[in-house]
Amino acid sequence: MAALRYRRFLKLCEEWPVEETRRGRDLGAFLRQRVAQAFREGESTQVADPEACDQMYESLNRINNNCYKEKYPRLRDTSFTEVTVEEYRMVLATDSLKQMEGMKKGMWTRLREKFNAKSPQDGAKE
Repeated sequence: MAALRYRRFLKLCEEWPVEETRRGRDLGAFLRQRVAQAFREGESTQVADPEACDQMYESLNRINNNCYKEKYPRLRDTSFTEVTVEEYRMVLATDSLKQMEGMKKGMWTRLREKFNAKSPQDGAKE
């Protein structure tokens, strides 16, 4: 029975999309990591709580198959802010978040970093 559970989770991992723009924060990558941890021994892994395992699989499968998206359709593709899904994806990308972190720094912090950074010529003089 553990082999069947393992194969079902592997199939789910194959179907689950991985968002490359969210490195380190992607649900698909996290799911793959957790399945690898839970089934360290592959098909011969003994599942401690089979009911909880099956319930977790069913829940993840419903999310992957857009069950709730179809059950509760949205009237529009935007939120109350009128921001589209693509704009959210762009903003939530890891690179964009790093850029925003840099913008959060205050003026004094940026100036201090700029003037405290040694140039390659300063290191050669010492």
